[in-house]
Amino acid sequence: MKDIDEVSGDVIDVALRLHRELGPGLMESVYEALLAARLIKMGYAVARQQPISIDFDGMHFEGAFKIDLLVDGRLIVELKSIERLLPVHAKQLLTYLRLTHQPVGLLINFGGDTLKEGIRRLVNNHVSASSAPLREPINRRD
Repeated sequence: MKDIDEVSGDVIDVALRLHRELGPGLMESVYEALLAARLIKMGYAVARQQPISIDFDGMHFEGAFKIDLLVDGRLIVELKSIERLLPVHAKQLLTYLRLTHQPVGLLINFGGDTLKEGIRRLVNNHVSASSAPLREPINRRD
């Protein structure tokens, strides 16, 4: 099984190539389908629009939210196709990470002129395999 940092690196590489080839302006669902298809070709297990149920305060909420892409069963990828990302988008992904107990998520916005400004990697209490001991990865953006 690949390290989560390698998986997220592969997703970012594929997303950058897609954006270079297609440019901005397509619907989010188009980027989602193409990104998923390319990752599957690379050998990844990819679930699209994965419904997530949560238990909270003694109650069960079936299909409380949907993850755009779940890569390799552990990397949450939230996709946007908007002019610019807002803080609420990162908060949404961080909430998904906490509720699913997943370590890393990617927020990718295909709506900008370049994709570089539209990528956010969020960490939920995750220590990278290459992390120095002094690094403190507690619910923050890398």
